[in-house]
Amino acid sequence: MANTTPLLMLGMPKGSLEESTLALFAKAGYPVVKSSRSYRPSFDDPALDGRFVRAQEIARYVEHGFFDCGLTGYDWVVENNADVVEVCDLVYSRASNVQSRWVICVPEASDIKTVKDLQGKRIATELVGTTRRFLESHGVTAQVEFSWGATEVKVPDLADAIVDLTETGSSIKANKLRIVDTILKTNTKLIANKDAWANPEKRAKIESIAMMLQSALTAKHLVGLKFNLPREKLDEVVEKLPAMRNPTISPLSNEAWIAVETIIDSKLTRDIIPALKACKAEGIIEYPLNKVVY
Repeated sequence: MANTTPLLMLGMPKGSLEESTLALFAKAGYPVVKSSRSYRPSFDDPALDGRFVRAQEIARYVEHGFFDCGLTGYDWVVENNADVVEVCDLVYSRASNVQSRWVICVPEASDIKTVKDLQGKRIATELVGTTRRFLESHGVTAQVEFSWGATEVKVPDLADAIVDLTETGSSIKANKLRIVDTILKTNTKLIANKDAWANPEKRAKIESIAMMLQSALTAKHLVGLKFNLPREKLDEVVEKLPAMRNPTISPLSNEAWIAVETIIDSKLTRDIIPALKACKAEGIIEYPLNKVVY
């Protein structure tokens, strides 16, 4: 760290989101150095300082002003009733880039079919406050207990139902559980303290970080594609390959040929590249992208 006073104190999630967050920051241009026993990240930007804490606590620390901004799940903003600014969505997690869901689950053979059937039942979850509010909104009174982990193994012996977090639902099926309802959809967010957001200098820095993080996420599943193409084949290529909208077209020294460059979803290249070759394209190059800013 430099000897200058940092502009922003940043809350970084420790635990399941830690490694994916460090990778995202590095791709966004903010490499973070952290020793295995340290809770204090080291940034190469002297305007930044921070701490690693559990994602469950970050929203509260941001609200109270210990952190100017931080990354945490929307679920923990809701659970803590945190009065913060939601700067932007950052849809990523330990395993994927899809939204997660907090769902009510019961054993496959359970008689519980709807939320109303939870009346008087025992429910285990880490998301206690949000679960209670959800049940109250449906006129249901149940015993909601905090779960310290391994929640899915607590039914049917220790609880009638659980509320757990899922991305794909594979763990739920593997444990022979059935989803009754979804309580909340969630993803990682960059949040800010209201006073920090009202400070023009701090807000500008937070918005810059948000833009770079979002651009790194946007680029994650995109690639650049460039190739040389007979000019007469351009309309045919654009018609056949609608994914290549608004490509950049440049003339070559041979007027019968053009250079084409575009950005596409990486999943499409396995079909597009052979199709380009069939259209007489040459010098086809696929390259990764670090950031895409719209």
